Amino acid sequence: MLNTKSIKSWPQSIDGKRISIMSRHTMNDGITLDPEILPELYDEWWPELSPPPILIGAYRKRGMTWPEFEEGYREYLRLPLAMAKIAALIDLAKNGVVTVLCVENQPDQCHRRLLAEECILLEPGLEVNIR
Repeated sequence: MLNTKSIKSWPQSIDGKRISIMSRHTMNDGITLDPEILPELYDEWWPELSPPPILIGAYRKRGMTWPEFEEGYREYLRLPLAMAKIAALIDLAKNGVVTVLCVENQPDQCHRRLLAEECILLEPGLEVNIR
């Protein structure tokens, strides 16, 4: 089973392995640790599944629309490195419970939802809960 959640939510037994898919766990300066993203909140960090910095910057700072971001992230997920990590994620989720985490509170405009949807496309029978 694959779940998605905000990394700011405290771990629950139903989460299984919690994997951060954030590009960084720091404040905007890129150095100072974000006090809301504690190491206790995730088991592993897979930055390979985070959006590339250039895509994040275009969306956050240069006016890229959400549909443009979504298209760019989906293209990124089809690159060999990301595809290998997605395959590993799907294998984990087929054999246990995995929760992928990012900072957004809601999944509507969040890359964790897009990643989960990509997993469904690649493995249609995979049980997925997007939260």
